[in-house]
Amino acid sequence: MVQARPLLPSHLFLLSLLVFLLTVFDNGVQCSQGKKVLIMQKFQWNQESSISTCLSQKSRWENGANILEMKHKDSCSGKILDWNEKLQKHLIMDNFQLRSLQSRMKNITSGRNIDDSVDTQIPLTSGIRLQTLNYIVTVELGGRKMSVIVDTGSELSWVQCQPCKRCYNQQDPVFNPSASPSFHTVLCNSSTCQSLQFATGNSGVCGSNTPNCNYVVNYGDGSYTRGELAMEHLNLGNSTTVNNFIFGCGRNNQGLFGGASGLVGLGRSDLSLISQTSPLFGGVFSYCLPITEAEASGSLVMGGNSSVYKNTTPISYTRMIPNPLLPFYFLNLTSITVGGVALQAPSFGKGGIMIDSGTVITRLPPSIYQALKGEFVKQFSGFPTAPAFLILDTCFNLSGYQEVEIPNIKMHFEGNAELNVDVTGVFYFVKTDASQVCLAIASLSYENEVAIIGNQQQKNQRVIYDTKRSMMGFAGEACSFD
Repeated sequence: MVQARPLLPSHLFLLSLLVFLLTVFDNGVQCSQGKKVLIMQKFQWNQESSISTCLSQKSRWENGANILEMKHKDSCSGKILDWNEKLQKHLIMDNFQLRSLQSRMKNITSGRNIDDSVDTQIPLTSGIRLQTLNYIVTVELGGRKMSVIVDTGSELSWVQCQPCKRCYNQQDPVFNPSASPSFHTVLCNSSTCQSLQFATGNSGVCGSNTPNCNYVVNYGDGSYTRGELAMEHLNLGNSTTVNNFIFGCGRNNQGLFGGASGLVGLGRSDLSLISQTSPLFGGVFSYCLPITEAEASGSLVMGGNSSVYKNTTPISYTRMIPNPLLPFYFLNLTSITVGGVALQAPSFGKGGIMIDSGTVITRLPPSIYQALKGEFVKQFSGFPTAPAFLILDTCFNLSGYQEVEIPNIKMHFEGNAELNVDVTGVFYFVKTDASQVCLAIASLSYENEVAIIGNQQQKNQRVIYDTKRSMMGFAGEACSFD
């Protein structure tokens, strides 16, 4: 019989060192028994930048993927005078985004109008540096580079066009159709024009003097874009061209789009970028949303070649819940665990939670949110509280801490898939000195409203959309262009 010998001090030291190394990650996060350690120094806002242009300057081809460099838009906006005001304004705008989505879904469901492929990887950057709530990429339309918002909750892609009846200020030159020989408009009696009803909630309208197909997209915050439906060559990287790409040429645009040239829709309708590029990419795309540091960037990958991913955990898949009336992405949320403790709520397993790259804060049914809030506060005890801010009612004053232990939050979906929320996606910093830091999850007003998984909880995740198989995958990934 062999007896176990006690560990010598040197062995204890080596064992402790090994455990420590295994619990430290490259992004400064440590894990221990259902908790993660957030290093507060990671949340620093650069007050100024000397970068003069926001357009992508670098690109590379890797394993069949064309990868473009992307930078935060605030990196080219110069000095930021009041970051506190900026961060708070972003949250106000996010509430508009939620109203927009809820309004669109109600209008669409009620039938009312509202006035073996190549893989391309496009760097994705936080739209917080563009004064928008979304993420942006740089593409070429008609040979001209432009920065556009990426939104899985939108269908029709559009850019501002000259001559503009009404245009908001954008940082890139406004697209001029008359300077492009490959530009042409879509006729109002075409099947393409008829596709607008499902994609936007508004049917195409014939022009008063021309047979062009006019479009209207209204957003819940009062923002809108109006113009004619058109076709143009779209370049995704240096070697991927989409001929006759259908988009909206906006002549009358107004709203909270920051300095972006327009928007790229990644929804499920026939007019979305995903549907139009399906012959090239097989209806598969994925993204990794970066944290909001000055130089942070992520990527949008068109195509299903997983060799270009940098995921650190295995990909777990869940099925998309079909909804013939709505062109959005829905999943069946079966459970949420906080620090390993499973929450109990009647809304779990009912299906129908939407995942959206354009909404910041996750919204949950009241029963689920109250259970999550109660368990989170129970485990995150001992820290001073702070006043609520707008929709965020679980707030703390963490200004006196260099690091804090945060309960690990996991979202579980049908098929044993899970989204392990990154530590940087748990809190929203209302104030940059951390004197008002809030749980970045909020409650819906009613139990039967559509729940939404926002982009705050998708940070540092590889989120994969396979529209052909109707599957969605999640894996941890430290988002980085390099």
